[in-house]
Amino acid sequence: MTTAHVELLTVAEVMARLKYGRSKVYDLIRSKRLASFTEGRCRRIPESALEEYIRARLEEAA
Repeated sequence: MTTAHVELLTVAEVMARLKYGRSKVYDLIRSKRLASFTEGRCRRIPESALEEYIRARLEEAA
């Protein structure tokens, strides 16, 4: 049996990848456009959720 490796990103890592500010990233999370979860006080965004957000933005732009 194999397990898939899921890359989890911090808000700061998402900010750097998208070149967005902290408020913009949290707005995306609050509006459910970017999936995330919290574990204790740490918020994590699966890399697949970031890829899905980018894919959706590209489809909107087309």
